[in-house]
Amino acid sequence: MLRQLNHWLTAMVVFLLMNLYAVSISYAAPYAAMVMDARTGQVVHSRNADTRLHPASLTKMMTLYVVFQAIERGEISLNKRVRISKHAASEPPSKLGLKAGQRIELKYLIRGAAVKSANDAATALGEAVSGSEAAFARRMTATAKRLGMKSSTFKNAHGLTQSGHLSTARDMTLLGRRLFYDYPQYYNLFSRRSTDAGVRQVANTNRKLLANYRGADGIKTGFTNAAGFNLVASAERGNKRVIATVFGGKTSASRNARVAQLLDMGFGRVNTRLAERKPARIAPVTNEKPKIIKVVVSGAVRTSPIPKMRVARKPATPEPKPLLVAAVDQSEVEAVLKQALAEQASEPTPTIAKSPKPVLRSANVIPAALVTTSQPVQVAQAPSEPRVVSRKSTSGHAWSVQLGAFGSKFEAEKTLLTAALSNLGPLEGASRRIAPATVNGARLYRARFVGLSQADANKACSRLRARSQTCVTVSPGS
Repeated sequence: MLRQLNHWLTAMVVFLLMNLYAVSISYAAPYAAMVMDARTGQVVHSRNADTRLHPASLTKMMTLYVVFQAIERGEISLNKRVRISKHAASEPPSKLGLKAGQRIELKYLIRGAAVKSANDAATALGEAVSGSEAAFARRMTATAKRLGMKSSTFKNAHGLTQSGHLSTARDMTLLGRRLFYDYPQYYNLFSRRSTDAGVRQVANTNRKLLANYRGADGIKTGFTNAAGFNLVASAERGNKRVIATVFGGKTSASRNARVAQLLDMGFGRVNTRLAERKPARIAPVTNEKPKIIKVVVSGAVRTSPIPKMRVARKPATPEPKPLLVAAVDQSEVEAVLKQALAEQASEPTPTIAKSPKPVLRSANVIPAALVTTSQPVQVAQAPSEPRVVSRKSTSGHAWSVQLGAFGSKFEAEKTLLTAALSNLGPLEGASRRIAPATVNGARLYRARFVGLSQADANKACSRLRARSQTCVTVSPGS
């Protein structure tokens, strides 16, 4: 009797294990893969590459890309001490174990997210850059679209499973290539076997592939129950660089083995005769909310301050409601500037000593080239003779920033106006100045912002260069 009971129990256990195995197979995460020649962007192999799947911690690649972009634009610095919120501290593992209220330098959060794949570090990065994780996730999605990641939407900074938080093998492969080419100064993070994350030394989640595959130098692992075992890997041998991506691995070991096979396939198929084609840099997505600013474009183009508009004394007749302008044809930009230059040439310069404030002719038009859809501009329907109050000059602010030397006064003023209306804080209170000069017998016009401190001049140039605008600082007397 006892023997029969043992046989029965054994049979039941076997039956249950077989059913559990069948269930695990039926719920296995979908498999997807892509292999790319990193030097050219050419796809070598793909399987379900456009299927939208859970990216897990591959998400942190986009988190880090946006953070690197913010550092480059001067929005935040590597040494900024970030205060950890309760929300960030409460994230589940993998994590650094940060405490609410603790302060830690941004660079350590970056290392924690890149090497340890720490969820608390990733959330803290998002909050530090955008104020909240939700706002940061929106910026991640917008940045992904600009990078050509058409099928990715992000809802958080860490990659834990959340409705609508999805990507593809193709998109993550593109992102891996972008990290290598757009931010080479930070790319070495992904090849570190371990690193100092401020609170402790942490090991790389990808250390087994880094140690066992020749030429491997990154990039990022990921795992959740919904995603399976994911990995974007990059390796270089000679003049070849290959990126391989796998979604839906059943174990970390089988995933690593499959990635190694895909990398081998890539190295075998890459055409070394093709020239390297680096991806073009994208315009950055910012945190800036749409702002309403009032602008009066005047004909005084030689030296014109950029004051904040102040309300003059109440006019005799009520002031008309402001007109919201979304866009104006580019030809209107040139028309406004040409009219301004013509008026300057035909009219005498107003005398301002011991007389009322100068009266400037206004044009209730703002150039379309200086207006972006994300920053609607409100143009004041000014009275026929508005009063403009200039900011007083500040002693010691004798530095300038020069945006270039141009063959015409018109082009110089156009460049200055574009920068002036881009809402750069360091340029607030500066004046626009066009300085004629003769270089090698040619008449040129230098476009400068004057009246800046050295710090503001350096910061303004840094942000202008991030927007692909040529800029150099000019010291006093230069």
